[in-house]
Amino acid sequence: MNYTVGQVVYSKAGRDAGKKFIIVNIPDEYYVFISDGDLRKIEKPKRKKIKHLLITEEIIKPLKEKIINNSIITNSEVRKALEALQK
Repeated sequence: MNYTVGQVVYSKAGRDAGKKFIIVNIPDEYYVFISDGDLRKIEKPKRKKIKHLLITEEIIKPLKEKIINNSIITNSEVRKALEALQK
């Protein structure tokens, strides 16, 4: 399964089941770090097993570029990008 930073995922397990996040870091092949800018801030993302995530095809390109370039990302940017996908 292919996944990348900036990709939108849904949690399948845990207290945050059903919530939407973006991938902010991929440390290895089993885990990713996810953030939603609200409960899981960009400064302290949640480490989650990939098997507990539903990976979508949607990638938020502006956030992906910022993550790759190590630019500063605010929690409001993450929240706005995820909210825009619902509309």
